[in-house]
Amino acid sequence: MTEAAARSTGGIDGILESGRLAGLSPAALAEEFSTPFYVYDLDLIGRRVEALRAVLPRGFRIAFAVKANPALAVVAHLQRCGVGADIASGGELETVLRAGFDPALVAMTGPGKSDDELSAAVVAGVGIVMVESRGELRRLEAIAAELGRRQPILLRLAVSEDARLETVRLIGGVEGKFGMPLATLTEAAREAAASSHLELLGVHAFGASNLRDAEQLAGHVAELVEIGRQVASEAGVSLRIVDAGGGLGIAYASGERPLDLALFGRRLSELRSHWDSSPALREMTVLLEPGRFLVGPAGAYVARVVDVKGPDSAPVAILDGGINHAVRPALVRSEHRLAVLTSDAVRALVRTTVAGPLCTGLDVFSTEAMLPRPRVGDLVALLDLGAYGFTESMPLFLSHPWPAEVAVLAGRARLIRPHVTPTELLDRQVDPDW
Repeated sequence: MTEAAARSTGGIDGILESGRLAGLSPAALAEEFSTPFYVYDLDLIGRRVEALRAVLPRGFRIAFAVKANPALAVVAHLQRCGVGADIASGGELETVLRAGFDPALVAMTGPGKSDDELSAAVVAGVGIVMVESRGELRRLEAIAAELGRRQPILLRLAVSEDARLETVRLIGGVEGKFGMPLATLTEAAREAAASSHLELLGVHAFGASNLRDAEQLAGHVAELVEIGRQVASEAGVSLRIVDAGGGLGIAYASGERPLDLALFGRRLSELRSHWDSSPALREMTVLLEPGRFLVGPAGAYVARVVDVKGPDSAPVAILDGGINHAVRPALVRSEHRLAVLTSDAVRALVRTTVAGPLCTGLDVFSTEAMLPRPRVGDLVALLDLGAYGFTESMPLFLSHPWPAEVAVLAGRARLIRPHVTPTELLDRQVDPDW
């Protein structure tokens, strides 16, 4: 795709503008940090936080979903932006604590939390633990009792895997991987409300990923608040927090419309006005957990063309990095926008296959990207990879070096995670003396 097309579909802000990444020369970045590398525009992340915050009415809070991008510098910048954090592992707990987050602004989600992870969360003073089952509820209660703590919790509601958020669709009587059916959750709520070591705050549900329909997103919030009100009433407690999860989407393909933030804000404001008329809901807080919305457009993966083959009309470009570093296009079968980072504007656009260096047919980023005919040495960027980029990939496959990660703030680029070589990884392995 052309650079102009990349800019026009970048939503609020894409990292690529006028041939530069976060305002810097791609060639200079490649010279300093070597390819392949990830680059993140921290200023852009801050602008996206403010854009979302500006449309939210009273009583809404933002918690960054750390799984989207757990790079320490990115997480620490979001802490400085004043958001909370949504974590899903003990490792992410350590990350947010090191990044300076107030534990009271951290929520721990995810199925299969170990006792060690639950203990670490309680000891750290994590503000919310999302409880996924009655078994987890009892394990957490026992841990909190042993530690002499009272742990605030939300109960996670199960929704069907094909939910599209027109309503929250319950799984019914079948337990799924995530959360509890409503009947089970209501029983768990009564149990939690009776415990002296648990503090039941409300409910949580996550409906679907990467939605750009403001009406559906707001509808999910409305439905979940109503369910939370019913559950709290059954348990005899006040509904203090409803966690509506993430799901705020970004446009990946050319021509896709971004989420209408203004409409989303209007719908949430209408809901807030309605809740304010109810004594049971007037003081309730709604927590949103965006990940990719905040960081996705602010990141790019940059690799260099090492070989070009095939006819001029349909070339195949082989890069020095592939799905070992950026697996999302293959994993979800959705191509990311590509851009050849060149100042040579006279090259004709041709249908190009862009692939990585791995010995697998899966290692293909696109089979029909319209790009300036590639040349060996060109830099190619996969855009919108500030979320679910390196963190979701498979860097051990075929023992290639790991990419560097670079952050840009106020026009200054800094290395935030260096390349890791196969030699360094081998040095951590052992061939036992049998």
